[in-house]
Formats: sequence, C-alpha cells, structure tokens
Amino acid sequence: MNKLTLIAFSLSLPFISACTPSMPTLPEMPSLPDMPNIMPDLSLPTLYKDDIHQGSVLDRYKINQLKLGMSQAQVQDLIGSPSIVDSFHNNQWNYINHSTLHEKEDIRYRLTLDFNQGKLSNIDTSGIVSLPALTDKEKALEDQRLADEAAAIEALKQAKIKAQKMAEAKALEQQRLAAEKLAQEKAAEKLAQEKAAEKLAQEKAAAEALKKQTELAKAKQQQKAQADKLKQQLADQQAAADIAAQTKKAKASKQAEEAKKVKEVEPSPWYKFW
Repeated sequence: MNKLTLIAFSLSLPFISACTPSMPTLPEMPSLPDMPNIMPDLSLPTLYKDDIHQGSVLDRYKINQLKLGMSQAQVQDLIGSPSIVDSFHNNQWNYINHSTLHEKEDIRYRLTLDFNQGKLSNIDTSGIVSLPALTDKEKALEDQRLADEAAAIEALKQAKIKAQKMAEAKALEQQRLAAEKLAQEKAAEKLAQEKAAEKLAQEKAAAEALKKQTELAKAKQQQKAQADKLKQQLADQQAAADIAAQTKKAKASKQAEEAKKVKEVEPSPWYKFW
C-alpha cells in the first residue's frame, strides 16, 4: 500500500507544481526503481468497451442453411431482413456488418444474395471471411443437418428410382396389354375374315348348287317337253293312222255297201240260183 501511495504521489507532483507556481520547493526525492521491480505481478487496468454491432448480425450456421430456389420470404425468415436493398436492383439483397468487439478482432463482412423471379439464384459468400467459425455445438448441428439432408436426398433418389421402376413396369404392362389386345383384335379380325370367307364359300356353294339344281330342273323340263312333244307327235301320228284306218275302213265299207247294192240291182244269170 505504501508503494502505491508513493507512486501516486510522485506522478501527481508535476500537475501540482503546474497548478501552484508559488508552492515551496520540495526536497529532491530519491529516484524510484523500475515498475516491474516494484510490482512484478501487477498490470495496469484497461477500460471495458462493450461490443458494438452495426448492420446485419449473421452466423455461419444459418448462412449454411441457405439454398438456391428459396423464396424471399423463406430467406427473410431464416436470416432476417437485408441491410441494403438497391432500389435499382431490387433483386439483390446485401447483408453488411461492421462490428467492434472487446478484446477481439473487429468483424466486417458482406453477404450478397441475388434473386430471379422471387427465387434465390446466387449466394455470394466471398465477403464473410471474417465471420466467426462454427462452434462445436453448431458444427454438430450442421453435421446432423447435412446428414439429414443427405438422407432425405437419398430417400428422394430411391423414391424416384422406385417410381421410375414402377413407371417402367407399368409402361411394360401397358405395352403387354396393348400387344395382347392387338393380338386379340388381329385374331378376331382373322376369325371374322375366315368366317366371312367360309360364309362366302357356303353362299357360293349354295349358289352353285342352286345353279346346278336350276340347270338340272331346266334340263328335266326340256327333256319332259321333248318327251311330251315326242309323245304328242306319236299320239298325233297314231291319231292320224287311226283316222286313216277308219277312213279306209269306212271307204271299204262304203264300197262294199255300194257293191252290194249294185249286186242286188243287177239280175243274176239264169244259171245262178244262189
């Protein structure tokens, strides 16, 4: 304590002498030893300065969660509103920070996000080099998040592969069914053609049979007509012969009667008595 009092008094002497020029001269003080020799384990206190954050306060954990294709609302929910939105380029968001930290290096970073039709299209992280690295807890959470995302991507990939296989199987089944339907249609068409050909053949055969039957009936009619004609001719000939015979007989009978009459009229000779 005495050492501290002596040091404080020695340091205040110049100020006291400057303020009071009429003060009597003090005797010369003995020289003091060096400070490290007096207080080897004592350091001078420094003033505390609170951390000053200016601009957007970000952390790598949330920045790493940004994904292309996010909407502006999703980005804002994740890392907050931007520090600057250029009125001429409202599709670009800038997150700027200039933080002065107590007994730490100052932080200066700039995160630039570009949007296209309301969707995140580019993430420029070249200006966030001074941003503190992930803590162990954040790193563990980040690893877990990446693992979950990888698992989700793999599950989605497997689901797509399964869906693709199912679609291919469905397409093959549809092709098989279409081929079967086409084969059935061809078979039905062939059967219909065969039936039509058979029906046509039957109709043709029936027509041929009818034609033959008609021709045969016509031939029979012709034969019958010829036979009837021949029979009529024979009948006519027989009738003519009968008439001729009857005529001849009648003529002969008439001649006989005439001869008899003549004979009866002529006198018989005297020598004939019978």
